[in-house]
Amino acid sequence: MARTTSQNQNEKNKVGAFFLATLILWFVSVLFEIFFNKRTELLWIVAGACLFQIANWVIRSFVSRDPLFVNTSVSLLHSSIISVSVVSILVNQCLKNGSDGMFEHSQLVGGTWEWAYAALCFSCGYFAYDQLDMLFYRLYSGLIPSILVHHMILLVCFTLALYRNVTINYLILTLVCELHSIFLHVRKVRRMAGIRNAKSTIVRIEWVLNWLTFIFARSLTHILITIKLVADAPKFEKGVELPLALFGMAGMNLINVGLGIDLFNAFKREKSSENSNHHGE
Repeated sequence: MARTTSQNQNEKNKVGAFFLATLILWFVSVLFEIFFNKRTELLWIVAGACLFQIANWVIRSFVSRDPLFVNTSVSLLHSSIISVSVVSILVNQCLKNGSDGMFEHSQLVGGTWEWAYAALCFSCGYFAYDQLDMLFYRLYSGLIPSILVHHMILLVCFTLALYRNVTINYLILTLVCELHSIFLHVRKVRRMAGIRNAKSTIVRIEWVLNWLTFIFARSLTHILITIKLVADAPKFEKGVELPLALFGMAGMNLINVGLGIDLFNAFKREKSSENSNHHGE
């Protein structure tokens, strides 16, 4: 038993070392772009990482020292900020220029809606912060932790797009899924706070919103983006943009399938818990 535990610990250390190395390389790359290529607009990445780290310290100091609770609370803050930002960017674009041509290939690939670049940088900063926080407190499991892979894919896709200033609007659309992430994090925080009464009206409303946003803000949005990419494939110039976009969306859709299964299993557990409590009365 002790030997198995030691082996698992060694594997976890190796996994952590690999993802930490990739994060350091990413960070050096961002600093190089900012200081040597004078890309000051990328400072929004640093601003995002710093803001969420400060939020982490505040929650840890005044609310709870539980690493998972702190991490989830900061993730909820990110989802809320980015959801408001993305909706505001889309509404602002519609009000200013109308929806005509808004989702044309030229706009999605070569255009940048107002504040879209800054919002993408800001979100990128969060994913870097979150990756480091999960590595530091070992908030992951498995030989290939899906959450660390997810963050690594997003950091690679986001930063390459930011460096080349392409597909910014496409990536903003992928962040519509943060509307669903709000309710994922709300559920985790609620359960950690001890609110687990499945018969509660608040919990039932939360589950309705969880499923609605999972279907429409996450799954359907990512499927439609993938279809749009495939349909517009001949319009892409030769380069890494299309393969990288398709690879990123394939990864996101695969993660969504796993997330949907986990969500369904969690829903079943809470329903069965409600039924057993009901029979026990």
